[in-house]
This record gives sequence, C-alpha cells and structure tokens, in this order.
Amino acid sequence: MKPIFENEARQKFAEAYPEIPHIIAHNLRAHPLLSLDALAVLGEALPAPSVEYNKGDLPVGIDPQHVPANGMNIGDTIRNANTSGSWAVLKNIEQIPDYAALLLELLNELKPQIEAKTGNMLKPQGFIFVSSPNAVTPYHFDPEHNILLQLSGTKVMTQFPAGDPLYAPDETHEGYHTGGHRNLVWHDDLSVGGTEWPLHPGQGLFVPVMAPHHVKNGTAVSISLSITWRSDWSFAEADARAFNHMLRKWGASPRAPGRFPAQNRGKAIAWRILRKLRG
Repeated sequence: MKPIFENEARQKFAEAYPEIPHIIAHNLRAHPLLSLDALAVLGEALPAPSVEYNKGDLPVGIDPQHVPANGMNIGDTIRNANTSGSWAVLKNIEQIPDYAALLLELLNELKPQIEAKTGNMLKPQGFIFVSSPNAVTPYHFDPEHNILLQLSGTKVMTQFPAGDPLYAPDETHEGYHTGGHRNLVWHDDLSVGGTEWPLHPGQGLFVPVMAPHHVKNGTAVSISLSITWRSDWSFAEADARAFNHMLRKWGASPRAPGRFPAQNRGKAIAWRILRKLRG
C-alpha cells in the first residue's frame, strides 16, 4: 500500500521539524471518510463543544465574541458549503473510532521523525476544516505541532514567526494558556512580516507551535485536515507561559520561555506544583 508521506517528504520533514514551516507532499486525496457528505454526518455525530462554525466572510482580525453565526446547523453548513458562505471546523475527530484510526495511520508514518526530535508523540488530535469559497480564518495561534493537509480546493495561509512578541505579545500567550481565546489582535502593519503559503490538494503545511497565522480560501470549497500532536517541550512551554502570567499579576516582568530546544523546566514544574496545590 502506498504511504501517505513518501520518503522524500519524511526526510524533508525530519530536517525542518519542529521549528521551520515548510510544504510537505502527501497522497491523501479522495477518502470515503473525508467527503462532504461523510463530514456532515461526522459534524452531526460530534458533541456540540467539538463543532464550531460561522459565517466565512470575516476580516483577518476579529473579536471572537463578534463572529456572526450563519443561521444553519452544522450538517447543512457542510453539505451546502458551496453556497452557505461559511467556515466550519470539526474538532477532536479522534472521538469517532474510524477517524481515530485514520489520524493514527497518518501520524505513525511520521512518528520516528517526530520522536527523534521532540520525544514521545503526545495527545494526537485531528481537526477538519470545511470552508466556503473565499472564507477567512482570522488571525490566531494554536498550541500543537500541526500539519495542515489540503484535500480539496485551495487556500493561502499567511504565517508569522513563532515566539516573536511583535506578532503575539507575551501577555497574549500567557492569557491563552490560562483560559483565553486563540484569536489574536490584528494590525495591518503586521502584514509585512507574514509569509504566504499557497496550498493545493496533495500539499500540506507544517505549522510550528504557536506560530500566528490567518487563512484565506480560494474560489472553491476547501477541505483540510490538521493532524496535530503535543510534546513534552510544547507542554513545558505552555506551563511556563502560565507561570509567567501569575508572576506578572504579582508585578514582575518575567522573561519569555525559550523556543525549542529550550526545556523551560523550572517554570513548568513550578506551575504544575501550584496547579496541583490549587486542586
């Protein structure tokens, strides 16, 4: 059976992981679990907190409280993606056994390259995005190591340097890791620092942990699958950020955690102890 990621793709990934964004070729095109009809059924089967959808005609920067609903249910949003003018994400698809098997099949092909750099591959999760023509995913960041696989349609992800406070201030990181939203504040002058990554079917894009980005869909319905995982490093970075949040509340000006391969163990352990004491 032909692998999803062939040798050349795996080698390229190994050289760039975990901090360098890059295009990775894949062979995941038509799949019975990833058709619009199958995804509509999946959306209807997932629990409500695992489904997010709204109008797709959005600005790059928007307060999440102001994102307008599309007036439809998730099944109709996906089945009518060509005309619904919407954006939808199905979260944690691994809750459904068939999708869990697909996710692990994909990640297992890259597991040796992942674990050689960042240790055990932790918390594998999958997210499927179904976007109407010209839909926008606003400016945000995510805590996982992530490969976004383009399955149908096209899109352009504009990605910004991970860990640079110009694009996501330290206070914003700290707020996110203590319960805040993933969306970031956008200013038009940030655009000069972005790199555009056009994506077509058969291409994926590796997105480093917490790399800010926004996405603009092409002129056809887009289906994309994010295969994600965590590492001890990514969890330590998150916990160090949370500890810094507490230090800042006490009036300190804490130093930001280091990017990989920095371990950030001291602050991470301190935060975990405090969290345990708080119950």
